[in-house]
Amino acid sequence: MLVIQPVHPYTIKLESWLRQYADPVKAVAMQAYMRDQFAFLGIKSPDRVALAKQFWKENGVPDGNELSVVVKELWRLPEREYQYIAMAMLEKQRKRRERADIELLEEIIVEKSWWDTVDFVASQLVGFHFTLFPDLVAAYAERWISSGHMWLQRTAILFQLGYKQRTDTELLFDYIRRMAGEKDFFIRKAIGWALREYSKTNEEAVREFVATSNQLSPLSIKEALKHINAQSSKCE
Repeated sequence: MLVIQPVHPYTIKLESWLRQYADPVKAVAMQAYMRDQFAFLGIKSPDRVALAKQFWKENGVPDGNELSVVVKELWRLPEREYQYIAMAMLEKQRKRRERADIELLEEIIVEKSWWDTVDFVASQLVGFHFTLFPDLVAAYAERWISSGHMWLQRTAILFQLGYKQRTDTELLFDYIRRMAGEKDFFIRKAIGWALREYSKTNEEAVREFVATSNQLSPLSIKEALKHINAQSSKCE
């Protein structure tokens, strides 16, 4: 995605307003933490959240197509804080989004991809969107898991993180079986994370799945059983 200067008045105002709080010293450390993949303004998370709330109080939060335009413009800005604020706005308005907004979510998964954005989009935005439009799961999650695109595959594995009793266990286990042989760290970690989270709802199902899945990596198994093992230790 090219860096393109925003043209929407809301984005222009937000960019200019937030940039005045930049801290170049902090930006160096924040960029290093993200392996120098993205530039940063140098605004720490608590400060960014507070500043965003202040801006929204004074300027509101866009919705509908206006929000989609603003999100895309924020995503094209080089500094990572703008992407974080874009995600926060999408979360605030997620109950008001339209079916077709899954296309925007897919776009921000594959553009400037890293765990700090993808995991939030997967669990907080895509997962919620699929509860509003459940028929989209078959159309999108299935395509993502088969796509060969690691971040889309990670999203397909993680979107049910907050579902608890509503988890489609068969779907979750099917996606994990299909990805179990992958060597990529982020896929192996996602498998373990998804299983660990689901173990808080259905421990026996996860125990059985791990015991009978001979392709799971040691990393995935370790992550999957963390909660179960921690609970067992407490009972000893």
